Amino acid sequence: MSDDTASYEAFFTLHHGLPRQGPGSDATTRHLLSLAGPLPSRPRVLDLGCGPGRSALLLAAEAGADVTAVDLHEPFLAELRSAAEARGLADSVHTVRADMGDLPYADGSFDLVWAESSAYSIGFDAALRSWRRLLAPGGTLVLTECEWTAPEPSAEARAFWAAHYPLCDREANVRSAHAAGYRVLGTYTQPESDWDEYYGPLGKSTEAADPSDPGMPEALAATRAELAMRAEHGTEYGYAGYVLRPSGWTVRPEEPADAAAVHAVNAAAFETGAEADLVDALRTDPEAWLPGLGQLAEAPDGSVAAYALLTRCSVGRAPALALAPVATAPEYQNKGAGTAVVHAALEVARARGERLVVVLGHPEYYPRFGFTRASGLGISVSFDVPDEALMALVLDGADRPPRGTVNYPAAFGV
Repeated sequence: MSDDTASYEAFFTLHHGLPRQGPGSDATTRHLLSLAGPLPSRPRVLDLGCGPGRSALLLAAEAGADVTAVDLHEPFLAELRSAAEARGLADSVHTVRADMGDLPYADGSFDLVWAESSAYSIGFDAALRSWRRLLAPGGTLVLTECEWTAPEPSAEARAFWAAHYPLCDREANVRSAHAAGYRVLGTYTQPESDWDEYYGPLGKSTEAADPSDPGMPEALAATRAELAMRAEHGTEYGYAGYVLRPSGWTVRPEEPADAAAVHAVNAAAFETGAEADLVDALRTDPEAWLPGLGQLAEAPDGSVAAYALLTRCSVGRAPALALAPVATAPEYQNKGAGTAVVHAALEVARARGERLVVVLGHPEYYPRFGFTRASGLGISVSFDVPDEALMALVLDGADRPPRGTVNYPAAFGV
């Protein structure tokens, strides 16, 4: 047996019989499932990197799903088959030994693609790109990803993860989802107890292992280093769930080179050039301009189909964001491009931890994104506008949004 084969076998010896192969819990699976929204009566689910199948069993039992459970490690699949048989779910759970990076399924085969603690095997970006085609119309991708949770991770944590798997932060992962053609239905930071459900049994398995077995010293050293890193630096990184649905548009942050194209789409979308000039003026205001919060949708030919901009304003003395302008090129209006860029801008704002967004716009358009009358939140402006035209959106986690008068950047001229 080669050293690599021995280490591989030793690694799986440590993991055999564990309820999970990564941080998670039944509660997290249920919560992510709730974020996915309504499903067909018997949804077709693809569980990728299923391991011993804790999620597959729950999805079959509680969502009434027909689950195709994929893993490369046959002993895990055997565990899952036995568990499904014991729970009366053998007709609902079908195991397949396959590589999640090279799947033998036709486009549009599944209503839900599920991957808890497994996308890292091929990489988050690669998973987003390669699994999108598998979703039926209206289908949803749910996956979990390890990411930075500290704004400035320590050198020790960076060095550890650089050698194992490159981590990004929430904002970067949200942008990757947009670039791959998804909108983010929801995200969820997994609690520390999800790590305990994985590392508790793994720690016991490590203590019970025979260090004289071939490959075991290396497997034990790597596992103990991982456990120690979590114990010492666990506040700097964590797992998060992403619930994604194809938007039909590739959306990305604007770059400096896009300025002329952005000006053109705003000029084409409105009767005057005022909005196009507003964007140019905001771009020169370092207190108002926030890199990454101008979002554009790309047309098939690479041109800008739609654009949405969030800039810094304040409500009273508290920081907030102003949504303006939102523009769609005439040839792409009523095709979802404007909706895609507004969703993307708001999703990036959530990922950044922003609390409140205000918009002055059409009262029949913006409520689809969650905006309500600002006056109901105690928010007003210093100039005359119809009450229904000034709207606000309280972002996730902001239990006490600011109240008061909106103070716009000087470029707005109000």
